[in-house]
Amino acid sequence: MPRYLKLQAVSGDTPTQVQTPDGGVIAVSRALQVMEAFRIGERHLTLAELSRRTGMHNSTVLRLARTLAHSGYMVQREEGEWRLGPAAGWLGARYQAGFDINNVVQPLLRSLSEQAQETSSFYVREGDERACIARVEGPQSVRHHVRIGMRLPLHLGAPGRVILAFSGEPGGAYEDIRRRGYHISMGEREPQVSSVAAPVFGLNWRLLGSMCISGPTTRLTAKVLENHVHTVMAAANRLSYALAGASSDNTPNVISTWHP
Repeated sequence: MPRYLKLQAVSGDTPTQVQTPDGGVIAVSRALQVMEAFRIGERHLTLAELSRRTGMHNSTVLRLARTLAHSGYMVQREEGEWRLGPAAGWLGARYQAGFDINNVVQPLLRSLSEQAQETSSFYVREGDERACIARVEGPQSVRHHVRIGMRLPLHLGAPGRVILAFSGEPGGAYEDIRRRGYHISMGEREPQVSSVAAPVFGLNWRLLGSMCISGPTTRLTAKVLENHVHTVMAAANRLSYALAGASSDNTPNVISTWHP
């Protein structure tokens, strides 16, 4: 039996598969593409623009939009343009009502800790300090200890400096952090503690905090920290996408421009 069933071609389209390679349904994936074509702040789009952004034929987009409109997920204006419908808003509201950030943060911190074999933490800004709101201890017997809820200086340590940099703090040092997309700290807050941190963004790509790994300087040397930079940034990027949604024109450059 063939792995994929084929649909007959319709006017203006090439034959399509019932399933995507990962077992998904192509029609559903395409419908989601149409809704995701809208960027934050955009009220309506023409059929031609929806077609351009999704890479689908006009007739395909029109068929999908009309199907979504039946359930209230899209609405066609009198002028012919399309906008997201009230059902899309209710779906977002239900998601937010049931969302617990720890359900997203903890698994990613655990994954980061397993990859780096070090303690991983997530910090947010509270006034002129940073607070540790989530943490996963590494497997090493000698490690850096910080309690959940503990407040630390913003201007000392990689997590705090990253938060300051992406909050717009002026100065050449912070410009460098913004350009790189991460910061390495060795003995800034405590003489024998090293860390590397990257920014995490939330809804509408606003800075939410920073994710880091930390440990004793005897183990986390400058070379070792440099080797961990990509791992930490990748984890911070995954968390940002989980919290902020798909990439858009508002996505900060730091999410994708740094390469080892």
